Amino acid sequence: MMTMSLDFLALPLLTASALVLLSLVAGLFSARLGLSFLLVFLVAGMLLGEDGPGGVLFEDFRLAFWVGNVALAVILLDGGLRTQYATFRTGLRPALLLATVGVVVSAALTGLGAWWLLGWDWRLALLLGAIVGSTDAAAVFSLLQTSGVRLNERVASTLEIESGLNDPMAVFLTLALIGLATAAETPAPAGARAMLLALAQQFGWGLLLGTGLGWVLADGLRWLTRVTRPGGGVRALLLLSAGLAVFALTTWIGGSGFLAVYVFGLVLGNRSRGSIAPALQAMDGYAWMAQAGMFLLLGLLVTPTEALRTLLPALGVAAVLMAVARPVAVWLCLAPLRFPPREIVFIAWVGLRGAVPIVLAVFPLMAGVEGAKTFFNIAFVVVLASLLLQGATLPWAARRTGVALPDRDDPAAVRRVFGDFEVPADTPMAALCQFYGWPTVEDERLTVGEWFRRTCQRPPVEGDQLRWGPAELSVRRVRAGSIERVGIRIEDTDEDGNGTTSTPAR
Repeated sequence: MMTMSLDFLALPLLTASALVLLSLVAGLFSARLGLSFLLVFLVAGMLLGEDGPGGVLFEDFRLAFWVGNVALAVILLDGGLRTQYATFRTGLRPALLLATVGVVVSAALTGLGAWWLLGWDWRLALLLGAIVGSTDAAAVFSLLQTSGVRLNERVASTLEIESGLNDPMAVFLTLALIGLATAAETPAPAGARAMLLALAQQFGWGLLLGTGLGWVLADGLRWLTRVTRPGGGVRALLLLSAGLAVFALTTWIGGSGFLAVYVFGLVLGNRSRGSIAPALQAMDGYAWMAQAGMFLLLGLLVTPTEALRTLLPALGVAAVLMAVARPVAVWLCLAPLRFPPREIVFIAWVGLRGAVPIVLAVFPLMAGVEGAKTFFNIAFVVVLASLLLQGATLPWAARRTGVALPDRDDPAAVRRVFGDFEVPADTPMAALCQFYGWPTVEDERLTVGEWFRRTCQRPPVEGDQLRWGPAELSVRRVRAGSIERVGIRIEDTDEDGNGTTSTPAR
C-alpha cells in the first residue's frame, strides 16, 4: 500500500511556526529589557537566512515588496482605527508639517551626508536620503504600546499621526528620485511640473478615497452589525478586507494607498466606534502578525556579510540622520508652533526607523538602479541602529526630557510632578497671586486656567508646566480641550538664597 508523504507540508510549517513562537517569546523578554519587540523578528529572519544557521537562500524581492506593502497597510489600518479625533486637536498640525516638510528636510540633509560619506552621485545620495527619511508606523506604534511609558498627549499624538501620514511623502520622493536617476535628461520645468502633479495626485486620491469610503463604510457597518450582529472576529475580517480593498484601489488609480488606508481607519473608527470596538482585539492580533511576518521576511532578505562591507559608511549615514537631519527637521517644523524645547528634543530623538526604509529600498532593486543592493544593505544598518539605540532608550529619553507622565496609581510620582495640592481651573489667578505673594497678572479677571492657556500660547495638555514667580504651575487634568485642575508647587528661598521646595497642604 502506497502512502503519500506530507513532509513538504509539515516540515516548512513546523519551521515557520516554531520560529514565530520562539521569536514571540524572545520578543516579550526583549521588551522588558527596553529593546524593540520587532528587533527580535528581524534578527530571527537573519538567523534563518543564508548567513545564519538556517542557511535559507531567499532573494525574492518582489514577494518581500508585496508582503511589506500589505503588512504596512494592515498596521496603518489598525493605527487609524485606534486614533480618536480628539488627538488631532494637538497633534494634526505638527504631524502634517513633520510628515511633509520634515521628511523633505530630513531626506535632503541625510542625502548630503551620504554624498560626503560615500562619494556617490548627488542623485543617488538623495535617493538614499529619501529611502530612510520617514519614521515608521510599525516601530512607533509597537514601541509606544510596549514601552510602558505614558507620554503627554501632544507628544504621543504628534508621533503617532506623523508616522501614519509620512509614508506618502517618502514613497513619492523615492519614486521621483529613482526616475531622476534612471531617466534621460528632462527639461527642468517639465520635470518639476510632473513631480508636483504626481505629489498632488498621491495626496489628493489618498485623502479623497480614504475619507469618502470611510464615511460610507461606517454607515454600512453600523447597519450590518445591527441587522446580523456578527462576532468580533467576523467584524475584524470585515474591517481588514475593506481596508486592504481601499489600499489596493487607491494604489491602482495612482494615489497613496498608505494615506488612504490610515484615513479610512480613522474615519471609520470615529464614526462607528461602537460597531468596531468588539473587533479591535482581533485587529491588534492581525497587526502584530503583519509586523512579525514582515520583519521576519525582511531579515531573511538581508545578507550580513554583504552589509558588513558598507558598515562604517552606513553607520555614518545613521549618525547623520539621528544626530543632524532629524533634529534639524523637527526643530524647523515644531519651533514655530511653540513646542517646548524638551518636547522637540524627545520627538527628534524618537524618529524611529523600521520596515518602511527596508521596503522602500526594494524600489531601486525592482527599477534596476545601478548598485541597488547597496541601498538595501545601508537601509538595513540604519534601521538596526535606530531600533537598537533610539528604540531601547525611549523610556529613558521620555523621563530625561520630562515628557513622561506619572502613573495615576502612583501617588508619590503624581506629587513629584504636580505638587501636593491642586486648585480648580476656574480659581481667579489674581486671588492666588495675592494670597501667595506672586507677581501680579495684567488682567485680574483671568482664571488660572485661562491664564495658563493664554500664557503657554498652545492647546494645553496634561503635564504642561509654567513658572510664575516662585511657583511652578502644571496642568493636572484636561477634559475636551479645557483645563479642569491645576497643580501647584511653590519654591521658597531660605536666608542664604537657596531654593527649597514646599507644597502647602490642601
